[in-house]
Amino acid sequence: MDDQSSSETLDRSYFADERKDDLHVIGATVPRLDARGHVTGTTKYFEDHLFPRTLHIKICRAARHHAALRSVDTAPAMRVPGVVRVITARDVPENWYTVLRLINVGPNDEPVLAEDRVRYWGEPICAVIAETEAAALEGASRIRVDYDDLPAVFDVEDSLKPDAPLVNPVHGHNYFEYEGHPFRRIRFGDVEEGFAAADRIFEHRYQSRPIEQAPVETTGCIVKPEGDGRLTIYSDTQACFFTLDNVALILDVPTAKLRVIGGTVGGGFGGKVDVMVEPLACIGAMLTNRPVKFVYDRAEEMQVSSPRAAERIYIKDGVTNDGRILARKMTYYVDSGAYSRHTPYGTTKASAHVPGPYSIPNVWADCHCVFTNRTPSSAMRGFGVTIADFALESQMDREARALGIDPLVFRLKNAYRDGDIKAHRKVVEGAALVEVIQRAAELVGHDLPEDCKKMSSLTREGL
Repeated sequence: MDDQSSSETLDRSYFADERKDDLHVIGATVPRLDARGHVTGTTKYFEDHLFPRTLHIKICRAARHHAALRSVDTAPAMRVPGVVRVITARDVPENWYTVLRLINVGPNDEPVLAEDRVRYWGEPICAVIAETEAAALEGASRIRVDYDDLPAVFDVEDSLKPDAPLVNPVHGHNYFEYEGHPFRRIRFGDVEEGFAAADRIFEHRYQSRPIEQAPVETTGCIVKPEGDGRLTIYSDTQACFFTLDNVALILDVPTAKLRVIGGTVGGGFGGKVDVMVEPLACIGAMLTNRPVKFVYDRAEEMQVSSPRAAERIYIKDGVTNDGRILARKMTYYVDSGAYSRHTPYGTTKASAHVPGPYSIPNVWADCHCVFTNRTPSSAMRGFGVTIADFALESQMDREARALGIDPLVFRLKNAYRDGDIKAHRKVVEGAALVEVIQRAAELVGHDLPEDCKKMSSLTREGL
């Protein structure tokens, strides 16, 4: 099969009944639908909704990584001119939640406002409602919190040791449990047999740090009480229905009592899928019957909004001298911080990506979602896969160079083809990986051997 016929088959064999063949978008400049509003300044964001008598919320946050709350004195805040009300955990109808319970990922393991202890620096303890943002900030700074410090743990492997302090009591251990197992597992073939048959063994460790999305527009919302008893939520959320359903559960009201207007998001990248500001703004609006605005300042956005999780990945490969990977063993540690949020799901995604886009006959993986006394992590652009890809492709480059093989040739030798069985036992369809590598090499002037130019994702011939 020549390159052109292979490409034609790959391009047209999928979704033939749904595809329009008269589209010419790839390689063309196509104006964004929202571009005119952005460049003319007419795009409307949630903060462009202005209502008379709007109140402001600011948070008294934990100044400890892990501590019991001996006492919380809100009286000094109430003496600040302009402060209207202080919200505590007692004011939240259903204080414990987890954002992914809507897709049956639980249990509820995070309080909207801290009750008896705090588990990360910056955890919200009280919310101060005031006539102005300045008054709310001053009121939050006046709240007196007495702590009993507790041991904290910040490293994922330390957190799994038997003597580590317990971070999240809801789980009863410092890991998220998957169907009775302390991690997501992949078992395919026999990695020990693969290692025994290999000519070379490569073992490396990879580490990432938390990454803040840093949107230009910080996380926030405005909640307006309506005359019919409903609340209208103007939010920069990336997930309107997550917000609607979770807020209704936290407030213990029917979803029909709420209306969420999402509009334009001024940068999100996954960081605005959590339900962080809307519940407290809704409670404030219900208690005061006035519009309430709750917006993170830049320091809050950087300190307490959910970052991409830090990950630690160990990879052990057994490889032949001619460049065939016979076995891959991977151990992931994903730092969820003090609570779950989206990280158990991200860890599941990581396990589904093992062993990368390569056909490896023997695969073993343990993927741990670990609780530590750090800011809870969540979604960010391909979370669960992005850092895994960094580790996997770094490993591929290291091995190729150690074997003296062109890194692209090494990938072509191991690339999965249509009909291969992936490690989680799904049959590969529409891979096109071989063709993408070939085209990338052509575009950058990287000359591949002739046998590699003739390879196809449709067949294993020529390997």
